[in-house]
Amino acid sequence: QLQLVESGGGLVQPGGSLRLSCAASGFTLDYYAIGWFRQAPGKEREGVSCLGRSNDKIYYTDSVKGRFTISRDNARNTVYLQMNSLKPEDTAVYYCAADRSPRFTTVQAMCGSARVDEYDYWGQGTQVTVSS
Repeated sequence: QLQLVESGGGLVQPGGSLRLSCAASGFTLDYYAIGWFRQAPGKEREGVSCLGRSNDKIYYTDSVKGRFTISRDNARNTVYLQMNSLKPEDTAVYYCAADRSPRFTTVQAMCGSARVDEYDYWGQGTQVTVSS
């Protein structure tokens, strides 16, 4: 079955850390640009960080710069999002998405679009709650 599976979410206190994983099943992530998106209650889905296919292009939304790090492990067919210094406003369901085409000219453009139909695969999401 071709799918992306996120894991690593949970409840963490402000200032804490989590590492989210996005594992591909049935296909190889090497050929895909990967984006991490999040959706908080009552808000639209937004791009958090995006990684180009060759790993040389990385984008972070302003609110997570210096705190989050995106990375890829081809041997494990997995992309990670290391989240440090977490804040209550980071609370959301986090999704990863994969684009092979690529449909976007830049990783910033990729993170600027959370339309489901513009990606080849989406994960089911993992909940991150930052609260004391």
